[in-house]
Amino acid sequence: MLTFTRSGRLAVLSRVPRRDGKLWSDETTLATCLKYNASLPGKFQAWFKKRDWAPHTHQLEMLAKADLGQSALLIAPTGGGKTLAGFLPSLVQLDGLNDEDGKKMHTLYISPLKALTTDIARNLQAPIQDMDLDIRVETRTGDTPQNRRQRQRMSPPNILLTTPESLALLLSYPDAAAIFDGLKTVIIDELHALAGTKRGQLLALGLTRLNRLSGDARYVGLSATVEKPKELLAYLTFGAKRAELVLGASGPEPDVSVLLPEGRLPWAGHYGTYAAPSLYNTIKSAGTTLVFVNTRAQAEVMFRELWRLNDDNLPIALHHGSLAVEQRRRVESAMASGQLKAIVCTSSLDLGIDWGDVDLVVQIGAPKGVSRILQRIGRANHRFDQPSRALLVPGNRFEVLECRAAIDAIHEETLDGTPPHPGGLDVLAQHLMGVACSGPFDPDALFDEVVGAYPYRDLTRRDFDDVIEFVATGGYALQVYDRYRKLRQTAEGHWILTDKKLAQRYRMNIGTIVEQPMVKVRLKGRRQSLGDVEEWFVQWLSPGDVFQFAGRALVFQGMRETTAEVTFAPPGREPTVPSYMGTRMPFTTHLSSRVRGYLADPSSWHELPGQVLEWLEAQQQRSSMPAANELLIETFPRRGRFYMVIYAFAGWNAHQTLAMLVTKRMERFGLKPIGFNASDYILCVWGLEPVTDPSALLDIDILGEELEEWMAESSLLKRTFRNVAVVSGLIERRHPGQEKTGRQVTVNSDLIYDVLRKYQPDHVLLRATYAEAAVGLLDVKRLADFLTSVQGKIHHHQLDRLSPLALPVMLEIGKEVVPGEADDAVLAAVADELIEEAFGK
Repeated sequence: MLTFTRSGRLAVLSRVPRRDGKLWSDETTLATCLKYNASLPGKFQAWFKKRDWAPHTHQLEMLAKADLGQSALLIAPTGGGKTLAGFLPSLVQLDGLNDEDGKKMHTLYISPLKALTTDIARNLQAPIQDMDLDIRVETRTGDTPQNRRQRQRMSPPNILLTTPESLALLLSYPDAAAIFDGLKTVIIDELHALAGTKRGQLLALGLTRLNRLSGDARYVGLSATVEKPKELLAYLTFGAKRAELVLGASGPEPDVSVLLPEGRLPWAGHYGTYAAPSLYNTIKSAGTTLVFVNTRAQAEVMFRELWRLNDDNLPIALHHGSLAVEQRRRVESAMASGQLKAIVCTSSLDLGIDWGDVDLVVQIGAPKGVSRILQRIGRANHRFDQPSRALLVPGNRFEVLECRAAIDAIHEETLDGTPPHPGGLDVLAQHLMGVACSGPFDPDALFDEVVGAYPYRDLTRRDFDDVIEFVATGGYALQVYDRYRKLRQTAEGHWILTDKKLAQRYRMNIGTIVEQPMVKVRLKGRRQSLGDVEEWFVQWLSPGDVFQFAGRALVFQGMRETTAEVTFAPPGREPTVPSYMGTRMPFTTHLSSRVRGYLADPSSWHELPGQVLEWLEAQQQRSSMPAANELLIETFPRRGRFYMVIYAFAGWNAHQTLAMLVTKRMERFGLKPIGFNASDYILCVWGLEPVTDPSALLDIDILGEELEEWMAESSLLKRTFRNVAVVSGLIERRHPGQEKTGRQVTVNSDLIYDVLRKYQPDHVLLRATYAEAAVGLLDVKRLADFLTSVQGKIHHHQLDRLSPLALPVMLEIGKEVVPGEADDAVLAAVADELIEEAFGK
């Protein structure tokens, strides 16, 4: 590996591996680095020297790629100078342009966050001003004043920093070709964070459009944590212009450990409040600390606990996506200026502003993914030559295993992540409307363009034509309504807008982020509201389901517009669905496999805490451990109920779906199911009759009839359709001079959904809805893979009482968890009896 010392001299370390495990090609890299270090203009060399800096090898490699017009994906650790590596070639090239070329947009920077564009713009001013470069840098986001947006179209800056939504907006203008005339470089920051999302799909379509308008442009992706670089390289590759991989040298391995306070380790729960006193003392002794949690409910609870302990009046703040923008900005400003001792935050700070002075990152609850926790750890200590420091705080005993799995994966440098899904047809519909706003389009040429976008590489011509038909008329079932007629075809076969006013409406509704509305829980026939829950929770309910909320067992009667109507459950009737837990992060397959591996290998237990070791050894004596290549299922009676515990380790979403389907099948078999509960690790189903043959309940065909029956009964598809309808433009949230409420959007989408299901069940938006539900809340693919893998490998233990390993899920059954109200003390109140039963002789 080749690197620069702080004095600027090249050091040749020939046997040091790169991040991919391969060795550097010393002669080639040395020659490249010497050439591009020497060819840096004098003012740039002086700028580096003045700071006692020298370019990293990957920064010089990026200069070499730019000189060849080569697209590239740079993967380098946090603090390794990725941003400078992306912009340095642009600064060098812009410094050498003539006056005419200097009046055009040279570089387009795309970020997933508006705040990041502002931060990068501010950071770029330092080298530009220090070297007296004649380079104009501006941002363009939803917060940019209208007069500045107009000026940017007439006179584009040399470097424009924007978001995927603002790019889509610019591409929708008839003068888009003029705006991007002369574009040479497109930089996509945090590409990994966009690639697996609908925003990433919209961006990919925008990049293919940009490639047609600016054929000379090269594409640069920047990322710190990538599991599969080939997929991200494909985002940056168009035709013969293939992107190449540039790997930065690995920084020091993060210093990551588990914080386990003295005392009893919780059996269940995920809030981690038991560790609050130890965490508070850690915050007191550290510099600045970011305390990450996985949900907004966790953030509120942990912030409350730390504030209760805050006798020293430390400046501790709260940051999550549900807070007002003004409050979040105040917290960010205070953090940037060094005024805060700690911030309790969610994924709202996974990406974003460079917190250079963060000393420590704390993760409350298991991280759920290796790449995710590495991204968070990288928020600490943005210095390339020093390790980031982090503490993991498990919420319960299963999470101790998951935290250990994450640390081992970090040490072995194995990453995970969510693979990009096939491009959504609703996103494609939005894009096609944007293309039409910019001018007439030829469908054949546009199809060839669209399949050049990586998420749409397998798009069929039938689906493409159906999307055009939808955008043009709304589809067969809706074509009688004028409001859905947006395109018409010319004699030459091109598609154009039916009314130029549609362009304004399109631009007011660009984007794929659909805010999830809250649903009021109200007693049927009364005005009394019991509180609000997020809409996703209600998606799982069918009329007659019983759930625990606000301290009571409630029977779900159905939806009335945006209100969930309920009645009090009769005495003795137990909840049949999981408690309201708030939004959860997905448990990756990679971490799941590692946790299963630990359980199956007792020789790996010696480093576990004594309480966890005692728990696992007791499980061995009472039952058995889940084997790596088998599915352990335990059944046992308890208080007139018969329980079945499935150790699937497939993640909460897949477990939720599996439990719904299993209870459906139990009903068919006369087993009288009562309810179920699930975690990321195991699921428990109980009923009035014993299960003697679990394999019959887990046949792969359960994904057929039972799945269709349940989806038809639940409101999940209607709520998913709502999102699809908004993204596709079928339902417009904003009109000139007015904005629809969430209630109006829901009512409209429900009516249209019913019409389409009745009169056009193969409508393109219904197909998009089924696809989104399958990869979203249902996690059907992961469930299908799981069921396929366990056929003929089910190990059934019939027990006379619950086992130690089943204890955590049993403690969760019937426990109310409402944001702001949950506390680990709730578990302690019911734990003693179950613990005695699980561990008793």
